[in-house]
Amino acid sequence: MRTAILWLAAAATVLLAAGCGSSKSSSSTTTSSNSQGSGKTIALISDIGKFNDRSFNQSQKEGLNRAHNELGVKTLPLQSNSTSDYVPNLTSAVRKKADLIVSAGFLLADATNTVAKAYPNLHFAITDYSVKDSPFNGRKNVEGLTYAANESGCLVGYLAAEMAKKQGGKQVIGAVGGLKIPPVDIWIAGYQHCAKLYNPKIRVLIGYSQDFVASDKCKTVAENQISQGAQVLFQVAGGCGLGTLKAADAAHIWGIGVDKDQYNDAQRVLTSGVKRVDNGVFQASQQVTQGKFKGGDNLLFNLKNGGMDVGKINPAVPKAFIDKMNALKQKIISGQVKVPATL
Repeated sequence: MRTAILWLAAAATVLLAAGCGSSKSSSSTTTSSNSQGSGKTIALISDIGKFNDRSFNQSQKEGLNRAHNELGVKTLPLQSNSTSDYVPNLTSAVRKKADLIVSAGFLLADATNTVAKAYPNLHFAITDYSVKDSPFNGRKNVEGLTYAANESGCLVGYLAAEMAKKQGGKQVIGAVGGLKIPPVDIWIAGYQHCAKLYNPKIRVLIGYSQDFVASDKCKTVAENQISQGAQVLFQVAGGCGLGTLKAADAAHIWGIGVDKDQYNDAQRVLTSGVKRVDNGVFQASQQVTQGKFKGGDNLLFNLKNGGMDVGKINPAVPKAFIDKMNALKQKIISGQVKVPATL
């Protein structure tokens, strides 16, 4: 994550120009005839993964579109093509009088804090970040949209270990992350823990592409893990991770998608760890239309409330494996099984 110094430097210029400047990033505004949110505008600022990543950012854009269709709000999606777009996009949303500005991820934390501090009477929300932590420290005009991705990561890790055991041979599976940041590692922590819950002797390879966009970088990391005998690969890298799924296809092994159900994004998708970031955007939007915004606190999405789940499961998976995974899911929900959130 870029340091706060970068954001403050950018903010010094952009905040002064908030009344007359314009963002260089792509945006559009839509309206709806639904009256519930009439007059309200919800802005969504993507991270560098962009809205066409078929994963994390795209899912949040779908939540914004749902808010438009069901709540009648105006929508303002602002795409960040580089990290230098974060502060300009946030201040553009301020300038356009958005009633809620949603930052689509951990990478925007410092920029969001900078702008939220400058505009304490406006509502902000941020995906994958607790506002009780630094830099927000409970800032009253910011709400955190947090996800227990370790729980869903656990389920797909357990299933990956089951399938590796069924295949025989080397008991090796892998995970290909994008940037090494907490919202990536929480997935992998659950994946690794529950793979070993099923088979304590299984080897879990972990690598990072250091990118959320360039699919060739994830493909390279994936091919390295395949060369070490990985039989299943979990992609945790947004659009970049599509390269992991394609590498799995080419090697005739299983791939696992992330965030959205990516079953149709490759030929050999075992399942996906699904994170309903669309629900987070929608619920925060709904709070604003109802005058119930909860700044200074977090909304938590997990297996119990449907904010985390798994996607479509490949027909090649035996029903007995799915039954065991579902039994594990119930144990997580009941608290019988605790899943670590860090590596």
